[in-house]
Amino acid sequence: MVRVSNPLAELFVPLRFVARDGFARAANLRDLGRLVEQLGARARAAGDDPERLDALIAAAHRFDAEVDAARVAAGREVLQVLGTLIPLPPELAAAATVPQSGGERGAPPPRGPGGASSPRAAAAVSPRGGDPGPQPFRLTPPESKPARQTRAAATGSRKAKAGPKAADSGGGEEGSGRSRIGVPAFAKELLGQPLEGCSGVGPQLAAAFGKKGLHTVGDVLYNLPRGYQDRRRLATIRELVPGAKGLVLVQVVDAKEIFIPRARKKMLRVTVEDPSGRMVLTFFRYWASTLKRLAPGKRFFAWGDVKLFGGQKQIAHPDLEEVEEQEGGAASLGLNAGRIVPVYRGMDELGQGRIRSLARQLLDERVEVLPEILPPGLLAERGLISEPEALRSLHFPGQDADVEALLAGASPGHRRLAYVELLLLSVGLALKARGIQVEPGHRFDTSPKRIAQALEVLPFEPTGAQQRAIEAIAADMASPSPMNRLLQGDVGSGKTAVALVACLLAVQDGRQAALMAPTELLAEQHHRSFAKLLEGRGIEVALLATGRGQRELNHARRRLASGEARIAIGTHALVSEGSAFQELGLVVIDEQHRFGVEQRAELIGKGLRPDVLVMTATPIPRTLSLVLHGELTQTVIDELPPGRTPIATKVVSSKGREKVYEQIQRQLGEGRQAYVVYPLIEESEHSDLEDATRGLAALRERFPDKRLELLHGRMKSEERDRVMEAFRAGAIDLLVSTTVVEVGVDVPNASAMVVEHAERFGLSQLHQLRGRVGRGAAKSFCFLIDHGGEGRARERLRVMEESNDGFRIAAADLEIRGPGEFLGTRQAGLPELDFADLSRDARLLEQARADAFALVRRDPDLADPAHRLLKREVFERFATRMSLAQVG
Repeated sequence: MVRVSNPLAELFVPLRFVARDGFARAANLRDLGRLVEQLGARARAAGDDPERLDALIAAAHRFDAEVDAARVAAGREVLQVLGTLIPLPPELAAAATVPQSGGERGAPPPRGPGGASSPRAAAAVSPRGGDPGPQPFRLTPPESKPARQTRAAATGSRKAKAGPKAADSGGGEEGSGRSRIGVPAFAKELLGQPLEGCSGVGPQLAAAFGKKGLHTVGDVLYNLPRGYQDRRRLATIRELVPGAKGLVLVQVVDAKEIFIPRARKKMLRVTVEDPSGRMVLTFFRYWASTLKRLAPGKRFFAWGDVKLFGGQKQIAHPDLEEVEEQEGGAASLGLNAGRIVPVYRGMDELGQGRIRSLARQLLDERVEVLPEILPPGLLAERGLISEPEALRSLHFPGQDADVEALLAGASPGHRRLAYVELLLLSVGLALKARGIQVEPGHRFDTSPKRIAQALEVLPFEPTGAQQRAIEAIAADMASPSPMNRLLQGDVGSGKTAVALVACLLAVQDGRQAALMAPTELLAEQHHRSFAKLLEGRGIEVALLATGRGQRELNHARRRLASGEARIAIGTHALVSEGSAFQELGLVVIDEQHRFGVEQRAELIGKGLRPDVLVMTATPIPRTLSLVLHGELTQTVIDELPPGRTPIATKVVSSKGREKVYEQIQRQLGEGRQAYVVYPLIEESEHSDLEDATRGLAALRERFPDKRLELLHGRMKSEERDRVMEAFRAGAIDLLVSTTVVEVGVDVPNASAMVVEHAERFGLSQLHQLRGRVGRGAAKSFCFLIDHGGEGRARERLRVMEESNDGFRIAAADLEIRGPGEFLGTRQAGLPELDFADLSRDARLLEQARADAFALVRRDPDLADPAHRLLKREVFERFATRMSLAQVG
């Protein structure tokens, strides 16, 4: 009879929480292993079965180590083992049972006798094809196919950092899925042999590697490790430190299976020893042949996380490598012990030892055929190692290698591959810039008199930064080479005023100007602003926006084609086939990162090589800007107009929303206005995000005496105009909106903003949204409502509390999310970087850019034989994206 006071009953509360709704909260429970260790010690002292307690503790630690669907399976295992020690409440007993409808995602494969997977499952993951060479002795069967698919999907949704990271104790990183493999074009020719033709790789093994994206010799050599384990120090059992990883050479004393009735399966407990003492190795998933392999007297190198259970050291699911005995009993070190060991993403199913062995074989046989792509002087000047040396050092670091540098992606091998990648990109940008410069453009009259006339339309004195930007643009426009300039400026820095002056310089010289904006709301605001400032000056401004109706659009197009309209402002309607200019001389693209390369090119193609000014209010870190716009000259407006007040920003949990509403109530009571921004328009069955329509209803109840309206991008332009005009005029107190207000909306009386589900936004987008307030003299507030709890999301949002500097926020955003998510995953024109990390390799990028532009200045057509491979590689990678054919 089980004691009511069993300390293990204290586990029921956290396990109820995590097991509810099919383990929906599995990711929210941390340090279960530590809790079970503490309670297990008390249960052991009270007389509970020590072996079952060890099994429970090991299962709890495995739960902590797993992710996603595999964590669900581990959670069920914890409940099953716990059920052998103490009766489970009905809801936990039900949660411990695997659903019968096709099995559970993430559950281990079906077991045969003795806990092994079925022969069919074993055959599916044991491709043959010759001797794979030395590899660790894998005792853990792979996950089921649904588990692999679930885990691969989860891994793919995470941001992939360019640098490696420390790997887990099981010999591989968590997650699987295909790694990005950046085989250079010159290496594809030399290393293009299919793996099936390599020694020891038969059809089945080649097919298995192919599923991981590894088809050729080059794929394997350029599939860099995603982590490293420092196994250089061989310890004795006595020297192993609980709570740390360790490598030990042990001999098997005995191996026995322990049946767990409640779980209806067995675990394997292996006692091992060395001259200093004994310890235990435990396995909850293992093959039927494991007992034969772990025969008494066999010796193995064992690596893994050392725990202390019941006063005895233990490693659960160690990475083992069988010892090759030498004369005199000496143990020969293989690929997996006594060295810094590489870990490859997604290779646990095939075995880390198998991919290590193949990488070693191919390095020895093929890597020396790679030619040197870099000009000889650059190798010495930049202190770079060769390509073969880099690949060797990354797959099998030397005994004196710096592990921290390897893990950070900052080793000499990483530096070599990253530099080459950045140099190739920069050479492409330098060639593109040269192609732009050699084409003739229009030479505008931007004399001081013309500039002064243009500045007369502004109702304020430009800031110093605006004045410098205008002078730089005027100098570009006066040159016979077409202008191609990027104008960056933080929210509210006055880029639109600079763009207006540039447009007037073009118009005064007899040309037309076009400004393309990403949304109709922003285009309409630009049109309204330009038309008001140019009223009475005889300069017609046409608005081309499909949302205003076909009749108005056709009228604007006729005025533009006839030359009566001198400035055109619009969205994608500007680039449509029906839109034509009489003589387009200047193109301005606002929030340029929201347009694809093709759209920008189509608008430029409406004129005869017009000058181009691209603008962004999303501060772009210099490294990313050099990659995206390295062919552009760049200007930053780093000064805000007088009268702009800093915005007080506060991150608040969803539970603290009422205090935020009290602050909003005070702002509205003082006659000011506010925004509440939601990420969605309507409620979705597939999302738990707050939506704007439900939010509007709730806010009307909370602020019954205030005037509220809804604004979103699906509204017809007339309705949207009506709402925005009413908000500008002060007829709306609280505007409930989606992110349609992110750019361009200017209401100086709005002094407060609330952003729901702020954890779902990028920092740069939050900074853009925040910029809608603080545009007047009153102190302004931005409240970021975090629905994600006290996790990493909350820490990320703290950056918004600490700074109003858009460039600092953008740098943090780039480091956290990576360039793809920073700009939006569909951003056209963003090159794939396999080895370089823009947040890590800023200095390397500056060096590569300087070297590339100097090289193109010396050899504009890359005609020097020393540049032959370099030129070929650049054109292979970037000719289409950068339109380099014209300068080839």
